[in-house]
Amino acid sequence: MGKNYKIIGGAIAAVVIIGGVVLIRGLQQDKKADAETTNKVTILQVAHTQNYKPYDYVNEAGESDGFEVQVLKAVDKKLKNYKFEYNPTSDEDLLVGLESGKYDIGTKGAWKTAEREEKFIIPEEKIAASVIGLTFRKADAAKYTSLEAFAKAGGRLVPISPQNAQYQVIEEFNQKNPATPINLAASEQFTISDAYAWVLENRYDGFFDIKLSFDNSVLAEAGPYHQYVNDLSYIPYKGIPTYPIIHKDEANEEFAKAYDQAVKELAEDGTLKKLSIKYFGEDVFSYIQE
Repeated sequence: MGKNYKIIGGAIAAVVIIGGVVLIRGLQQDKKADAETTNKVTILQVAHTQNYKPYDYVNEAGESDGFEVQVLKAVDKKLKNYKFEYNPTSDEDLLVGLESGKYDIGTKGAWKTAEREEKFIIPEEKIAASVIGLTFRKADAAKYTSLEAFAKAGGRLVPISPQNAQYQVIEEFNQKNPATPINLAASEQFTISDAYAWVLENRYDGFFDIKLSFDNSVLAEAGPYHQYVNDLSYIPYKGIPTYPIIHKDEANEEFAKAYDQAVKELAEDGTLKKLSIKYFGEDVFSYIQE
């Protein structure tokens, strides 16, 4: 009997030891699997417009460049579990590709709109800002010192298409200034050259214009409307935040949260301001009215 007990006891001890080894190995494998999952790198396809300087473009070396692209590259450095691959493309392909899932992220100096929020994920943190304001005759510079002054003087604004995001900005201005609203007339789409001509012909007194467009079209020596440089002036009104547009699915919801945290850090450490001055020549975020 004693020998049998010893044999049985030894067998139980052996089972316990073997079970312990199996358990330890199982835990080690679980930890390894967790580590592999944690270190897994998800590749995200980033689409960007090709010629929207300085927001997004392809530089002379054939590389994806621009302020928004550089912000995303800085975000990518912070997010060890993600890797971005950049795809220069057309505005139309960018939007179609985002809806279909061909691209995960799109950047094009995009404003946040209700329509875009329905179709895509729009993160909380802005990536840049689009400065918008008033183009008017230089002869009226003393009278139109701000959009508020333009409104109080009864300035006639070039009509805006209701589908254009600028239309909503003027609507919001009128809600804040009910005593002196701007007469907001709806219009079909038209060319910038039409708007500039209408202002110079005195048909209207001002055109609600994007600062970058005025800088590139009128102020720049190679601009298509540089001949108006002595006839037109511009005053900024406010900065409209721009956002990356993200394909809507569960995995990208998690990425959007990671993006938000990374951009907060880039704002706090001064990276966003530094890049803005490099690409725009000024801090475009300073125009945003919080």
